[in-house]
Amino acid sequence: MTHSFSQLMSGAVLEDSALSMTIPPDWMQGRTTYGGLSAAIALETARRAFPEAPPLRSAMVSFIGPAGGGVEGRAELLRQGKSVTFVEANVSQVKEGGERSLATRCEFAFGGARPSQWNRNFTPTPDMPAPEDCEAFAPPSGAAHFTSHFDSRLAKGGRPVSGSKEHDHFIWVRHTDKNANGIVALLALADMPPPALIPMFTEPAPISSMTWMVNVLCDEPKTRDGWWLMESRAEHAGDGYSSQDMLVWNRDGELVIAGRQIVAIFC
Repeated sequence: MTHSFSQLMSGAVLEDSALSMTIPPDWMQGRTTYGGLSAAIALETARRAFPEAPPLRSAMVSFIGPAGGGVEGRAELLRQGKSVTFVEANVSQVKEGGERSLATRCEFAFGGARPSQWNRNFTPTPDMPAPEDCEAFAPPSGAAHFTSHFDSRLAKGGRPVSGSKEHDHFIWVRHTDKNANGIVALLALADMPPPALIPMFTEPAPISSMTWMVNVLCDEPKTRDGWWLMESRAEHAGDGYSSQDMLVWNRDGELVIAGRQIVAIFC
């Protein structure tokens, strides 16, 4: 049995300032919860705890430890200014006996729009084929279960563990759940593409996301038919770590997210 994203979120219970839910096996990534879902749970916790906060502008995510099964989200207001609100949200594994182990820590910056003389985009929209014209981005055999919740198409670049010479790839991605909409759903989806270095691998090897920074570039990101174009570009690899840039455009070519991530590689 699979559990859609909207089912997970609607089934989460906020009680005594804690958001509780159970992560099913189909949302796991190896021995832990898929990173995008972990960040989304933290954001959902923050939004429920502080519903009057303005739109999300930035998220800084640290993947500290594994979590699965019963998890709990808690949020704390750090500062509320005239235009920007800072909230910290933690997602913890709830073990037998009630012991909690920190899994994901997020700092969110929520900010209202302000009049400004600056309204420019310095990043060109890539010329990519439409998702209907791209082949399915089938994950490799034995891939993490969470990939079944996304429809993905390879627009440009290599496939995972293909010995590719390319370190920059573009993938169209959307939720298979038609009810997965809004910023929480987008954050869950934005971590779906595999690290940009993986297409260069010649054989499978363990990887682990460490930190992820996301800047949201508009009040309310929207797209058509659920499709988002995602770029992951490795800029450096060494000493067992890889650093990459991540960009997200909507179906109309509007840049909506700019991010960065560091990944631990074990090969």
